[in-house]
Amino acid sequence: MEYVLAGSFLDQLPARLIGDKAYDSDPLDRRLQEEYGIQMIAPNRRNRSRTQDGRKLRRYRRRWKVERLFAWMHGFRRLVTRWEYHVENFLGFVHLACLHMLLRHLA
Repeated sequence: MEYVLAGSFLDQLPARLIGDKAYDSDPLDRRLQEEYGIQMIAPNRRNRSRTQDGRKLRRYRRRWKVERLFAWMHGFRRLVTRWEYHVENFLGFVHLACLHMLLRHLA
């Protein structure tokens, strides 16, 4: 997790991250909060006490939309294995794939 956040290309890190049950960990929650100021949103595992504040995990429930997008992107061989050396070229192919998916679902 730290490698992903340290190598982030974003100007500003998000205030909250959404993870699955594997990210439900008190040490990880503390480390993300202390070092990055990020709140981890993850459903609790059965053998742990509740660490969420009681709100419904609305953002977690909508996570399937992002997972579906990545599944659709795996239909493009050029994106599954990154052949491009330059990140600008790879990002261009990501844009083309998104445009292709959008046009396919509009028609």
